[in-house]
Amino acid sequence: MSIKIRFLGAAQNVTGSQYIVEANNQRVMIDCGYYQERALLERNWQDFKLPPNQLDAVCLTHAHLDHCGLLPKLGRDGLRAKIFCTAATGDIAKIVMSDSAKIQEEDVAFKKKRHRKEGRSGKHPAVPLFTIEDAEQVGTLMSYVNFGAPVPIADGFEATFFESGHILGAASILLKVQADGETRTLLFSGDIGRSDVPILRDPTLFTEGADYVVMESTYGDREHPVGATIHQQLADVVNEAHRRGGNVIIPSFAVERSQELMYYLGELLEQKRIPPTMVLVDSPMAVRVTDVFRRHPELFDEGTLERLSRGNHPCDFPSLKLIRTVEQSKAINSIRGTVIIIAGSGMCTGGRIKHHLKANMGSSENTILFVGYQAQGTLGHIILNGAKEVRLFGEQREVKAQVAQIGGFSGHAGKSELLDWIRVMQTKPRQIFVTHGEAEVADNFARTLETETTVPSLAPAYDSVYTLD
Repeated sequence: MSIKIRFLGAAQNVTGSQYIVEANNQRVMIDCGYYQERALLERNWQDFKLPPNQLDAVCLTHAHLDHCGLLPKLGRDGLRAKIFCTAATGDIAKIVMSDSAKIQEEDVAFKKKRHRKEGRSGKHPAVPLFTIEDAEQVGTLMSYVNFGAPVPIADGFEATFFESGHILGAASILLKVQADGETRTLLFSGDIGRSDVPILRDPTLFTEGADYVVMESTYGDREHPVGATIHQQLADVVNEAHRRGGNVIIPSFAVERSQELMYYLGELLEQKRIPPTMVLVDSPMAVRVTDVFRRHPELFDEGTLERLSRGNHPCDFPSLKLIRTVEQSKAINSIRGTVIIIAGSGMCTGGRIKHHLKANMGSSENTILFVGYQAQGTLGHIILNGAKEVRLFGEQREVKAQVAQIGGFSGHAGKSELLDWIRVMQTKPRQIFVTHGEAEVADNFARTLETETTVPSLAPAYDSVYTLD
């Protein structure tokens, strides 16, 4: 039997998810994500290791940028195969990809202006990595699947999508491959979510197991904090900001995290645990993603469905203002009194959050609140780790604002939750490949898995190839 798997992203790093499985002279790609670590951004500009026109299918686990963000480039460079994903993933991915293209085009225009002023040229030509047209075109290749329904995707390949509990529509993908008269199953975890979180149903548990597992390890070295609830932590930050008379600036992913923030802040305001506060969601993408949430209530958990039945949407409350235009965004700086500003991107790598950081991080009255994972080398990671000065819009700027973090918001399972996810498999895999973790984290988690499960486990290197028995 000859099945090969090639690790072309998220291999001893967190972002840039991309794998290729080859059998029967067919090639199936799982995810095609954008690299967000500053040290690895160069990879986004490199040619694909396999010409896109040689792919026979693409499967997309979910719509975060580090899983779908290079699909427009893949399409522009020759992809003709179908992209299989759930309907909610497809709806959100189209928004994410178009927004990314728009941000790139805006950043290129700003960069050209700055370079002209400075009389220099940048490392790359001042062109976007891909355009809005590229993003729209690749969206036409998407083919939607239902959770739990096996779908033939290529000769000898069948894919079944299961809920992973990470974001709306997110999936773990079970790939069944038939070659040389034998069958093997490969389980791609995608990003594994947490149990008992608002809005989404819990991750699927694979009690029957799989022959090979490609498993994420983003939180493979830590547990989520216990003790104070998210409600209490969030209330403490907002109340302290009111006491100082400052703003709360929250870098947030437009997908899932922004909707969760609306959910929690709405409850705190309703319960009068924080003073009346204007909440500004300065992210046209988050607004559009919220519309997708409204279109897919079939994916909500029982608690959220019960709340909807009472006419109370989880993302609505009176003091919430959704910012849609650049003019509205600029006007935020003229508001007096404490406001909460939620803006993308979640790791401060682009988008409107950079403008709000510029306007607010130089004052000690304000708070920068991180509610999600910050990949190594990103601006968010640098600020979170205590930098007193950062480079922003081509200049060094002081960080005087308070910096806080709430870890319980994470959409990723913690270490013990990851171990529970793999332990339920009654038939042990032949091999576990650990991905989506910083190099040391992935290596250590692979060793932990091997000890806990007795299954051979390793963290594959970038562009490594393994032949599966």
